Amino acid sequence: MRRRIVLLLTGMVFSVGMLAQQTAGNYQSGFKQEGNRFYFTNTGNKTIIEFCTPSMFRVRTSWTGSFADNEPWMVKQYNFQPVAVTAKQNTGDFLLTSSGLKIKVNKSPFRIEVYNAKNELLSADNGSYKNADTVGCIKKLGADEHFFGFGERMDFLDRRQKKLTLNVGRGTGLPHAVGAYNILEANYSPVPFFMSTKGYGIFFHNAYPTTWDMGASNAQAYSFSAGGGELDYYFMVGPTFPELLMDYTTLTGRSPLLPKFALGLHVGTYSGGTWGYEQNTSDQYVIELARKLREMGIPADLLWLDSTWRIFGKTGGKGATSFEWRETFKNPAAMFDSLYAMHYGMVGLHLRPRFDNGNKLELLDTAQKLKYTYPEGNYAGEFVNFFDSNAVNWWWQHGVLRVASIGAKFLKTDEGSAFGALANESEKTGPQGKEIAALHNVFPIAYAKGAFEKFQQYNGIRGLNHTREGYAGIQRYPFIFAGDWPSEWQYFQPVITAGLNIGVSGVGYWTHCMGGFEHQADPELYIRWVQFGMFSPLAMVFGMDHPGYKEPWNYGDDALRNFKKYDSIRYSLLPYLYSTSYEQYKTGMPMMRALVLNYQHDENVYNITDQYMLGDNLMVCPVTTKGAQTRTVYLPQGNWYNYWTGKPVAGGRYWNVVTPLDSLPLYVKAGSIIPSQPVMKYVDEKPVDAITLDVYPGPDIEFNLYEDDGKSLKYQQGEFAATKITAIGNVITINKPSGKFTPAPHSWIIKLHSNKKPAAITENGKPANWSYDELNQLVLIKVAADNRSEVNIKVN
Repeated sequence: MRRRIVLLLTGMVFSVGMLAQQTAGNYQSGFKQEGNRFYFTNTGNKTIIEFCTPSMFRVRTSWTGSFADNEPWMVKQYNFQPVAVTAKQNTGDFLLTSSGLKIKVNKSPFRIEVYNAKNELLSADNGSYKNADTVGCIKKLGADEHFFGFGERMDFLDRRQKKLTLNVGRGTGLPHAVGAYNILEANYSPVPFFMSTKGYGIFFHNAYPTTWDMGASNAQAYSFSAGGGELDYYFMVGPTFPELLMDYTTLTGRSPLLPKFALGLHVGTYSGGTWGYEQNTSDQYVIELARKLREMGIPADLLWLDSTWRIFGKTGGKGATSFEWRETFKNPAAMFDSLYAMHYGMVGLHLRPRFDNGNKLELLDTAQKLKYTYPEGNYAGEFVNFFDSNAVNWWWQHGVLRVASIGAKFLKTDEGSAFGALANESEKTGPQGKEIAALHNVFPIAYAKGAFEKFQQYNGIRGLNHTREGYAGIQRYPFIFAGDWPSEWQYFQPVITAGLNIGVSGVGYWTHCMGGFEHQADPELYIRWVQFGMFSPLAMVFGMDHPGYKEPWNYGDDALRNFKKYDSIRYSLLPYLYSTSYEQYKTGMPMMRALVLNYQHDENVYNITDQYMLGDNLMVCPVTTKGAQTRTVYLPQGNWYNYWTGKPVAGGRYWNVVTPLDSLPLYVKAGSIIPSQPVMKYVDEKPVDAITLDVYPGPDIEFNLYEDDGKSLKYQQGEFAATKITAIGNVITINKPSGKFTPAPHSWIIKLHSNKKPAAITENGKPANWSYDELNQLVLIKVAADNRSEVNIKVN
């Protein structure tokens, strides 16, 4: 008896056999090759298979006979170099073979099988289909196959046997605990892309809401479908997850480098008055906040003013932007001047994507007359039409430039999800209809793109934009935060999960509100969340709890001490973080990495959602349980070192470790070099006179220290320096910097973690200046040469 795999799709039940027979069709005629493209005419549809690289191809199927133009929001690169492909037609199939994969196209029924270069089957269709407006594909599920990706999800890491819907937004309904705060529904930045442990990835190139059944309905199949558009997906072969991320971000773009100071602390403020307390806001509050951070020795580099800097307009209330300052801000221009005089690198403002009329400006009325708002049926609409460059230019010239001209240097582009869906704070849903369903998910990208590019051009330095919502490609514009999660223990660990999922989905710059956003934080929760926050890709403190606002001095002496300690550690690790961010720019590997990215075939890591690698070398293990005296950590195969003690720890097993309140479990992979520098009140407060290299023995070690001017776009033309540092056997080598950029001179200090005191150490053949700390098992070497010379340290 023929097995039936039953899936529920758009309210109707189909079997795989039925779908394949009725909608996948059989090959009829028309096979031809044009460049990298291969064309097939089937019963009821046409399919194009296009090679992008030897290891990646695109599949497009149309049931109308025509194909849509390429869209500009999700995919950045459509044109590829010619790929050498051997095409062979057999009686029952076609074989398309490149150096990286083989595609077998069965003629009857028309189905695709994909093999890697070793001729191992990776993927096989069970059928593609179109039902009314829905298009989809069903594929066979491997017995040992697991899936990772899908964007910023807070619920699970491994998606095998899970269902999910990807559509930008947040949970809805009351009470908030099962509505807006529903971690199963949170969908601020979904990404229709996944990677399989079998060594392949699929990016479903469709902006409509998508539904994924990864074996939940049947253990032998998974499916993906969209509520409209074409069946259009990219298939890539790794086999490793880093290779797949490189392919995916080749398509959708990579995160640009941020200004170096953006790796410092970001501080958000309601200027003394959140909603309901707007009368308490003032420019003086912001100045005093910035001054207090400096006086208390808390390193910080960026500030932004959230929504209460502006008056709420006549039409849209909190959900729209009038670009008029609240009357409690007496002199905003002087406020910006004061903040920059205290050496804050950038100061930004929060806004929403709808125009509004204020007390003096009637931007909404004017924009509607000029047709720069997106129409809502017979109503001219209120949302800026960010899909229209003329509308973006007008928004900038007549709205944003009013604040940019007096000192604002970036935006927090909030509420992108309100275009065509329910906004968080109002009943406004914006435009509706079939056309909008295809634009809702990419609206946050167009919105962030407009702000990022305009400010980058205006400021004359690398751009910055801060947003909550995104979709495939949002990493280009360039960072998101986890959203408005309450300051409660139950949301802490899911926020970490969100960071891991967004990282395996190609978005590297990500952050969250340390201590949570809403509600007063338990001081212990605040302490633990700050520890995690300072070891996140970007570090941000911000909250709407009046009057605490997550400012560290408001949560007790222990919380303040903890905040200063971990903030200082972050600033000391700036050389490591900056070098890691350059690796992210070049390869797509995120700064914050779920363990599965590096340990793809270790099933122990598939569901670890409270540990991660920060860069190549640091393992971070946040404590997410109130009152925890210990926690269990898993160290993958290999050797590790305790970051705090320098003592070696065996990998390939679980450990139960003690977790005093001021201690975040941290481990360093054996065979690592961690560069650090002196702590400063803000990035580049003074020249770096020495860089310390912590060397953790293991297999042959290499680290590339990245340096550039920290602000300009010249790095994109190769104006940077890379210093290669190796530890091979008993020789540590620091090469001279290579590249077009000349770093400022600085000395080197080497801390070699070793349980044995060396007999002798030489520097470039001469006795070195060194000492041994037996208690901490640490060899301290003060290098005589600076970074303008090659250094060879031999440890005997």
